[in-house]
Amino acid sequence: MPESHQAFVCSSDHQHCIDEALTAAKQLCRDKQLRLTPVRELVLRLIWQSHKPLGAYDLLPALAKAGFNSAPPTVYRALEFLQEQGLVHRLASLNAYMGCNHPGTSHSGCFFICEECHQALEIEASPLQTTLQRHAEELNFSITRETIEVLGVCPECQQQKAQSHA
Repeated sequence: MPESHQAFVCSSDHQHCIDEALTAAKQLCRDKQLRLTPVRELVLRLIWQSHKPLGAYDLLPALAKAGFNSAPPTVYRALEFLQEQGLVHRLASLNAYMGCNHPGTSHSGCFFICEECHQALEIEASPLQTTLQRHAEELNFSITRETIEVLGVCPECQQQKAQSHA
């Protein structure tokens, strides 16, 4: 099934997602000779535990529980590293972070974000990226990073709304 036609919300068992993300992160860090420190690994694991974007302050209690420094700079440094390596995306509209489905590959981050349940889904947006790049070239503008956020209501929340109005 093409990625753009996947169900909006995946199953509640995210262990497969977590395992894939950690494997990819470890390989990427090994290839780039970077350190995936225990704090960075924990932050990445926490982000992948659900498909809801998480803010930095959402992560602090879990860092404290795991025995790490739970001061905001600690989590922000970990998030900055993960974002620089393409392992997470920052969603500006939510001031939150999502795991990247395509770590280590150049791609346009495009997210459908449900305004009701806050689930988010990254989709492939190559045609949109091509259009943006063409316009940037026409304007002699150099794109360094892009994340497109589309806000709306997911199918599950639409169904719940319809049932509550019936």
